[in-house]
Amino acid sequence: MTTHLNPVDREALAASYAEALTHTNALTDVISTDQFSAEYPERPDWAIGPFARDASLTFRLEGQWDDPTGIGWTSDSIFNPTTIERGDELHLFYRASPRKESTASRIGHAVRRNGEWVDSPANPVIYPTLENEALGCEDPKIYAVDGRYVLFYNAIWRTPSGETACDIMVAVSDDLERWEKLGLAVPYDVSQFWAKGAVVPRDASGGAVRIRGEYLMFLSEGCGGRPMVGHSDDLISWRYEEQPYLDLAPLRGSLHEVACAAVDGGDLVLDFFYADENGDFAAAQALYSPDDPFHQLAVHRDGSLAWGGLQKLDGDWAFAQGWDAPPSSREMYFYRSNQKAPQ
Repeated sequence: MTTHLNPVDREALAASYAEALTHTNALTDVISTDQFSAEYPERPDWAIGPFARDASLTFRLEGQWDDPTGIGWTSDSIFNPTTIERGDELHLFYRASPRKESTASRIGHAVRRNGEWVDSPANPVIYPTLENEALGCEDPKIYAVDGRYVLFYNAIWRTPSGETACDIMVAVSDDLERWEKLGLAVPYDVSQFWAKGAVVPRDASGGAVRIRGEYLMFLSEGCGGRPMVGHSDDLISWRYEEQPYLDLAPLRGSLHEVACAAVDGGDLVLDFFYADENGDFAAAQALYSPDDPFHQLAVHRDGSLAWGGLQKLDGDWAFAQGWDAPPSSREMYFYRSNQKAPQ
């Protein structure tokens, strides 16, 4: 995290926002959580899911935030969130975009207390302030560690040659409200100007889990096509090495991106997004032993695509996603697992 980053250019922000307002994509406009996680025709004992919506937890974003960048930014879609509990509060961090799956995103924060959601008056808690965030701040992933919280997010920008780039950034907080940006989590010699993932194994409460005495980060998209794994003692400083860890041959597919990693008892489960044998979007899970985290023991088609991580709520594995909200309706739906295998 020694790379110097200049402040973001306001004209670049305005251009990014104008471009985002015209965004549409026939594939992602109709994507649904249920197509990946609502039903598992077969389910091995170790697989997490399937999932059903819990309407009692739905979050709705009302009004528009003040825009600290001064370009008139607004949102009409929220999705790709992460959640974590603190005491009796459930904290939700989510990507807010001018259009569904567009760039020019910001990250918001809401808290559920006594059965009611309250959107943070500090929103957006993460927004573009650095030059590599000109096309937005996206897809938060949060982990509890040593009494504080570490947040990874994607920063989108264009290189001087005009290529779109994606950086994994890191921020820290003691209270889940005020965040200090620390900069790049993945250096450019590793990312090759495109890296996604920042998938760190989490336990059922959202805490980062040490694997063989250290924290691991599974990178799955970018890095010049190399499967990279990060190693850290504190979730802040990382070293990376090329390390294959997923074999999709049994699925006859190709990897898009690992969504999350959950530690459930003695199992480590990676949940990931891939293209199936027909090239269609699909989800799956892979099983590992925490003692041997790169040796895949089994793979199972169907998964959650819980980009911000799975955690347990009242004993059920759960996650949130906003894909299924009606157009221009900023709603976030929660999904709970049923761990009983089909009869």
